[in-house]
Amino acid sequence: MSIEIPAGLTELLQGYTVEVLRQRPPDLVEFAIQYFTRIRETRSQDGAGAGGVKPLGKEVRISEGEPMQTESNGDDAEQDEDEEDDDSDFEPPVINRFSRRVSVCAEAFNPDEEEEDTEPRVVHPKTDEQRCRLQEACLDILLFKSLDPEQMSQVLDAMFEHRVQPQEHVIDQGDDGDNFYVIERGVYDILVQKGEQSVCVGQYNNRGSFGELALMYNTPRAATIIATTEGALWGLDRVTFRRLVLKNNAKKRKTYETFVESVPLLKSLELQERMKIVDVIGVKNYQDGERIITQGDKADCFYIVESGEVRIMMKSKTKADQQDNAEVEIARCSHGQYFGELALVTNKPRAASAYAVGGVKCLIMDIQAFERLLGSCKEIMKRNISHYEEQLVALFGSSMDLRD
Repeated sequence: MSIEIPAGLTELLQGYTVEVLRQRPPDLVEFAIQYFTRIRETRSQDGAGAGGVKPLGKEVRISEGEPMQTESNGDDAEQDEDEEDDDSDFEPPVINRFSRRVSVCAEAFNPDEEEEDTEPRVVHPKTDEQRCRLQEACLDILLFKSLDPEQMSQVLDAMFEHRVQPQEHVIDQGDDGDNFYVIERGVYDILVQKGEQSVCVGQYNNRGSFGELALMYNTPRAATIIATTEGALWGLDRVTFRRLVLKNNAKKRKTYETFVESVPLLKSLELQERMKIVDVIGVKNYQDGERIITQGDKADCFYIVESGEVRIMMKSKTKADQQDNAEVEIARCSHGQYFGELALVTNKPRAASAYAVGGVKCLIMDIQAFERLLGSCKEIMKRNISHYEEQLVALFGSSMDLRD
């Protein structure tokens, strides 16, 4: 399915997105109202036509610097104060989008399409020392936070080291977006063309990342990045960035939305409530035979099986002093089923242990999110207690294990 993007939408949303990441407002809706109201007022004052949107000066300067990670913008705070007074005079740089090769700038990318990866996997060999440095540099990169271990490993495999020298241009405004960069060390100025002059609008100081906006929005580079010291960067090519980071993140979100909707326990929730669950769940993989929870431990998480099978095992507390008090299998959980809820519902220690049978992937929700989001499901869970008690009577001759 191909969708035509209206003219001006990319720039409009890009400016808003960067401002959200920069200011981190508590209320996104209220912030959006204020932000777009200011743009409308500015456009009205300037007499802009209906087909064009002229963003406010400050938003343009920040967004053109491409700082997706706002905490890595380093030393531009003082510049912001000095530039407050002349925001109204700032003209956004004019970028000639038609002088660049069309393959990047007009290229359509829909994460929901092309389910099978046709591009060969990129691997740049690294020494153990290089990989350790790369992992350290990527620890706080926001774009990588939602990748699972396998995806993150592919990202690390595909990244390449680039040593830079003082005054080296890493990227130039107006060029095609070719790579995404993670900073290992070095200081880098962010420059934007203003008329005939290049204006420094920010600086990266030994941390952060840049270059993702051109890859995400299919636009030419919005700023020039120049190294002011010797340094080291790790690059990720455009194709791999889009295939692994953008596509996998979108696919992961779509997968979990569908999966959460398929869990019988959660069908009673409203769509918005299910989407909140998607936002807070974590993912963890377990190896064959690995213990997931331990009988008697304090409960802190609720588990839903995404793939694989989990064996639920229990020792009888009424036979605690007996030598033959071995663990007995009382249940198995597979795709879409859950476990670990009993201790959260009853506010008691874990009543059983759980072990992975083969490779297992579980969605995990901590106790705070469980209490906040699954309150309406607790009654359903409590009904299961009688079923558990019947199992215990059959196995141990008593259900005291569960009630005590």
